[in-house]
Amino acid sequence: MQRRTVGILVFEGVEVLDFAGPYEVFSRTRLVPGLASRRSDESAPFRPLLIGPSTDVVVATGGLKVVPDHGLDEAPHLDLLLVPGGFGSRALLEDSRTLTWILERSAVAELTTSVCSGALVLAKLGLLSGRRATTHHGSFDTLAQIDPSIVVRRDERVVEDGIITSAGVAAGIDMSFRVVELLCGVEVADETAAYIEYPRP
Repeated sequence: MQRRTVGILVFEGVEVLDFAGPYEVFSRTRLVPGLASRRSDESAPFRPLLIGPSTDVVVATGGLKVVPDHGLDEAPHLDLLLVPGGFGSRALLEDSRTLTWILERSAVAELTTSVCSGALVLAKLGLLSGRRATTHHGSFDTLAQIDPSIVVRRDERVVEDGIITSAGVAAGIDMSFRVVELLCGVEVADETAAYIEYPRP
C-alpha cells in the first residue's frame, strides 16, 4: 500500500493544536479497524512529517519545544501540505524563503490545507484568490484585507474550495477528518474518530 506523506509546517510561535491535532488524526488513521492494527503502520494510509525551517528545535506557543523531522530544503515529496497558524504565522507573511517553499510544494501536492491563521499565508501567496475560505475568527478581517477576492466564510469550521481551510485551532481536527473522509472514506474517518474519542460534527 502506498502511503501519502503529509507535510505539516512548524515554525516559531506555531499554535500547538493547529499542528498536533492534525498530526494525531493522520498518524492514528488505519484502513483496518481495531486496536491491533494501530500497533503497526501496515494499514496506515498517511505518514505525517513535521517540516521546519531546519531540524533545529522550534518553540511553539506556550513554550512547547518541537523537533522537526526535516528542514525545508531536505523535505521529501509531500502529497498533502498543511499550513498551521499561531502568533508566529504573521512573521511568515514576510518570510520569503518559507513563502517560496509553500508555493512550490503546493503546486505539486495533491491537496493543500490550512488551519487557523495559516490561511493568511496562503492568501498572501494568492492561493485563495477568488475562493471561499475561513480562518480563526480573530483573523477574518485580515484575511479579507490581504486578498479582497476571497469569500470569507465566517460561520463554517471547514471550507472546501480546491484548497481546504479551517477555522481556529481545534477546527483543524475537523478539517483533518474531512481529508481522511475524502481520501479513505467515511467509515475510516468515523472509526478513527471513535478510536481517539473525538465527536465528529
